Amino acid sequence: MSDNTSNTGSPDRDRISTSEDYEVRYWSEKFGVSKQELIDAVKASGSNSPDKVEAYLKERK
Repeated sequence: MSDNTSNTGSPDRDRISTSEDYEVRYWSEKFGVSKQELIDAVKASGSNSPDKVEAYLKERK
């Protein structure tokens, strides 16, 4: 079963799913980074929490 993109409750806002193209596109645009930079930041930060990924990205700049 595919992810329902119209159902964006708390779990969808609390995590970055790098396996979903639309989420990678959304978060990379929100943070102003490329899709690959976002995926790398999720891996490097050790978390799929938007707050932690954003903090990691800010530290790198």
